[in-house]
Amino acid sequence: MLEIEDLTVEVNGKTLLHDVNLEVKKGYINVLFGPNGAGKSALMRTIMGFSEYRVVKGRILFNGEDIIGLSVDERARLGLGIMMQRPPDMSGIKLRDLVKVLSKGQRDPEVLAENLDMKRFLDRDVNVGFSGGEIKRSELLQLAVQNPNLYLLDEPESGVDLVSIEQVGMTIKGLLEEGLNCPGESCEKGKSALIITHTGQILDYIKADRGYILCNGTIMCSGNPLKMLEEIKSRGYEECIKCRLIK
Repeated sequence: MLEIEDLTVEVNGKTLLHDVNLEVKKGYINVLFGPNGAGKSALMRTIMGFSEYRVVKGRILFNGEDIIGLSVDERARLGLGIMMQRPPDMSGIKLRDLVKVLSKGQRDPEVLAENLDMKRFLDRDVNVGFSGGEIKRSELLQLAVQNPNLYLLDEPESGVDLVSIEQVGMTIKGLLEEGLNCPGESCEKGKSALIITHTGQILDYIKADRGYILCNGTIMCSGNPLKMLEEIKSRGYEECIKCRLIK
C-alpha cells in the first residue's frame, strides 16, 4: 500500500531525512521507533504532503501511485489520514462542523462522538482549551469519520493520562480492525497503519506486524516490533542501531 523509496527531504535547506526506505503492506500495522529529533514526525508530515517538507530525491508510492506532487487534501481523498502529535487549535471552527465535512454523510458523527465521549465537545472550537487526552480523542473522532485506508499516527499515547490511554488504545484498535469480521471472500485483513511510538504503550492494544528504527534521518533497523522494543528498553537506541537488523 505504502512504499517509500530512497527518500531525501529538506526543510529550509536543511536535510532532515536521507535515503529512507520503508513499506507498509495493505492490512498491516507498522511502528516507527526512534530518539527525539530523529526525523519521525518529519517523515509522517512528508508522507501527508505538508508543503514545507521538500522532497529532494526518492518516491512515495500509495497504492502504486507516486503522490509526491499531490497536495494534502488530494492525499486525504486518496485515503491517507494523519493524527499529529500536537495539532493546532482552530478558533472559530466547531468540532461538529469539521467532522460533518469529513464524514461526507457516510458516517454518523454523533454516534462516533458518543463512543469517544466527545459528544459534549461537538459545539466547542476544535482543540481550544482541550486537555491532552481530549485532543487525542478529537483527532481520533476526525479520523473515524474520515475513514482512511492508511492511518499515520504520531505518538498517539503522548500527553495522555493513564485513564485516557486505554480509551485511546482501544479506539485505535477498533479503527484498525475494521473489516476483520466482514463476510465473504472480499474481506480485507483490516486497515493499514504507520505508528510512531516512544513508550511502546500502544502495543498493549494493537498487534504490530513490523517495526523500524529511524535515527539521524534514516532507517537503521527493521524487524519484530516487540523484540525491538525490548532491546530499546534494555540497551538503548545506540546498541540497537549497531546490530542493523533485529530479526
